[in-house]
Amino acid sequence: MQLDMRKKEVLQAIVDDYVSTNEPVGSKSLIERHNFAVSSATLRNEMAELEHMGLIEKPHTSAGRIPSDKGYREYVNSLMIVEELSPKEQLEIERRIDSSVDEVTDLIKNATASLSEATGLVSLAVSPRLKKSYLKQLKILMIEPGKALVVMVLSAGVVKDKVVRIPNYINDAQMMRISGAIEKCLTGKPLDEITLVTVETAAKATEVPEPLLKQISYEAYSAIKQADELNVYLDGEHRILELPDFNSLGRARDLIGTLSNSGMVAGYVNEIESAREEENNDSFMIRIGQEITLEGLEDCSFITATYNLTDSVSGNIGVIGPTRMLYSKVISQVDFVKKKLNKEMQRFI
Repeated sequence: MQLDMRKKEVLQAIVDDYVSTNEPVGSKSLIERHNFAVSSATLRNEMAELEHMGLIEKPHTSAGRIPSDKGYREYVNSLMIVEELSPKEQLEIERRIDSSVDEVTDLIKNATASLSEATGLVSLAVSPRLKKSYLKQLKILMIEPGKALVVMVLSAGVVKDKVVRIPNYINDAQMMRISGAIEKCLTGKPLDEITLVTVETAAKATEVPEPLLKQISYEAYSAIKQADELNVYLDGEHRILELPDFNSLGRARDLIGTLSNSGMVAGYVNEIESAREEENNDSFMIRIGQEITLEGLEDCSFITATYNLTDSVSGNIGVIGPTRMLYSKVISQVDFVKKKLNKEMQRFI
């Protein structure tokens, strides 16, 4: 889409004014606020052409215009200048992210809360995708008869554990032999290369009855596979409900209903992350309005960035807000939190 300079200026002014006021923008207010050196009639003609192109639209209750999803996309792609955070703003975000935590999960949760507080929007993070991470340690610890704890330490600095069911009659010595054999065989293997057959083969190196081996092997394998499940951390749902964009009870209910389905949200973020990789985009993925395929988020924008735990292990962090958001500021906030998260992650490697 090719816009001449005046149309670009008019579209940018309409986006800026609507984001700041939440009021439809008319030609008279454009002249007053932006000193366009043309008549109101000329501006109305420009706005009519922008409307014909689908970049702005007229709400039913007003003579002014508001940006369409297509108009926001044009603004983000071609007109927006990303705003740099001031040293004070950077310091405030850094203070919120408590670097004294000793687990990756706690660091991610802190970064998510910090991003929501900084932006005033819903923030979310998706846990690192660990399938390329390799196993460093695996212990199966007896808790009580019939119950054990599988503890895994991964190369990405992540510790995972799962309580599993075991035969009541297995003893500590047998459990230690099985655990040691599985750990010895699997140490150094990426999670996505570990199969049930791999685990069963490792366990056969012990002198333990076959039925016990099969059950313990299956439980250990299930725990390993579960370690790669994606977790979603959300913060600030209450903040978005305070915005005038979500005054409608139905709209607010749909939004919260979707966000409460963490599996669906994780799947969607994973989907757009795959698209980012295909596009070789190292910065951000921005989805606006109808571009979002999650039901309930049709009136929202989704901005995510990728943080890295290692070269092969990454997750996502970002925000969900109304399409009427201050994109230039929010993008810089997401970027800063991502970089801070990357830096702090190195402590866990």
